[in-house]
Amino acid sequence: MFYRPEDGHGLPHNPFNAIVTPRPIGWISSRSAGGVNNLAPYSFFNAVAYSPPQVMFASTSSKPDQEGTKDSVANIEETGVFCVNVVSYALREAMNASSAALPKEADEFAHAGLEAIDCETIACSRVAQAPAALECKLTRIVTLPGEANKVVFGEVTGVHLRDDCLRDGTFDVTAFQPLARLGYRDYSVVRELFPLTRPDD
Repeated sequence: MFYRPEDGHGLPHNPFNAIVTPRPIGWISSRSAGGVNNLAPYSFFNAVAYSPPQVMFASTSSKPDQEGTKDSVANIEETGVFCVNVVSYALREAMNASSAALPKEADEFAHAGLEAIDCETIACSRVAQAPAALECKLTRIVTLPGEANKVVFGEVTGVHLRDDCLRDGTFDVTAFQPLARLGYRDYSVVRELFPLTRPDD
């Protein structure tokens, strides 16, 4: 099969999301200039640099009570900070609940039954139960072609690691089993690892 995106694929569901998988989930917490906490998952997310550590996430839609974007991007534009919370398998239902299209005045932490605690280096809340969290200061927002497509880049200013996930001096992902987004409404979970030694190691 071959198709040009502008011509459509003719399938019941868009296969693009199922091709680029698995994708890590950036559970982005932010706070409006008025002090309202927001929490939303984004699967167009990744780390993009080591030194200094930097991350990105993309928002690809808008909502009626925000001008051309969603709450996360609007808040980050206002305040210049955000936090990336890592989603464990145990937090899958809370993550899904936080994806609801709520009014901008709503607090998704409360909606999903999560404890919000203050970050250390930025004025933002993070998910207390998350196995890890990355506090970030905004470096730039890039507008992409298409309606409401924006990529947010941030530099990591603080890192939280849950103590029970540190084993023998490493951050052990099997201790919390990170969630990954697949295509359609499908997800996966990391439970098994295997090593590969690089040729130059």
